[in-house]
Amino acid sequence: MTVTLALAGDTMLGRGVADLLAKSSDPDLYISDGVRGYLSEADAILLNLECCISDRGSPWCAPGKIFHFRAPPQGVDLLAELGVTCVTMANNHALDYGYDALLDTCMHLEHMEIDTAGAGATLDQAREPATLAVQGMRIAVISVTDHPEDYAATPDQPGVAYADLQSGVPDWLTDTVAKMREETDAVLVSPHWGPNMTAAPQPYIRAAATILADAGATLIAGHSAHIAHGVAPPVLYDMGDFLDDYMVDPDLRNDLSLLFLVTIDELGPVRLRAVPLKLDYCRTVLAEGWERAWLSRRFIDACETFGTAATTEDGLLIVDLRSRKGG
Repeated sequence: MTVTLALAGDTMLGRGVADLLAKSSDPDLYISDGVRGYLSEADAILLNLECCISDRGSPWCAPGKIFHFRAPPQGVDLLAELGVTCVTMANNHALDYGYDALLDTCMHLEHMEIDTAGAGATLDQAREPATLAVQGMRIAVISVTDHPEDYAATPDQPGVAYADLQSGVPDWLTDTVAKMREETDAVLVSPHWGPNMTAAPQPYIRAAATILADAGATLIAGHSAHIAHGVAPPVLYDMGDFLDDYMVDPDLRNDLSLLFLVTIDELGPVRLRAVPLKLDYCRTVLAEGWERAWLSRRFIDACETFGTAATTEDGLLIVDLRSRKGG
């Protein structure tokens, strides 16, 4: 038995996207038919929700905190209409509008039957994996972030699943991975790790990925850099962005990203197909022409640095995931 997961990176529904959502949640306004066609090929769709969904709260006050992202309740309608199965919430924007807004986000997602991992009303809830039933397979989803520490849940306070990965992978995280590997058919770990706007993973990220894989992670799919990084099976170091209104870096081109379609079976990940994307202002379409070619070359080169062969086929990027290489 095989299942295909559609995995997308940072999905920001606040600010400019929020202004549009207040008027309409029609998915065609945000994600093109071409991109939605690839989403429809998947048995489950997962993404990193890099904002809260609420009409309550006030901006989180912390030194150096510049950006605060909040979507109106219509944001969850968009996710549901796109067919999203599960969102990861452990990141540096989940608490941008405080505890009430975070709890509202969880409530709105639960109401739409969209599973969540990585945040909750207590530390135990934040660390609790989501368990998905996908075409007869049970898939655990573990969400964790290495920043910011002040967003960390406590035993009696809402927040995110925080782990200081620069200091090493904590026992609670490896224990959770090992436990879920025994209880489910596959374990997806989705870390929000490292700084923004980097073209490759930092050494501590590569070290953490190896530890997580050794603990039993079937697949590791990261995000935070806003730039898609290379692949070293079973690790997708960074999936880039999926929807936003961000300023574009002319060199790193964070407006060019990838949607990852990953086929897995009971033995682990099998094959990756990466769909080249172009992120316009608050709308994501298929990358075309020289931009698709440029993005494809960057991804192929990034994979090559890990000894991973990526090829092109029918406009998509292909990686054989059956060979486990680690970081």
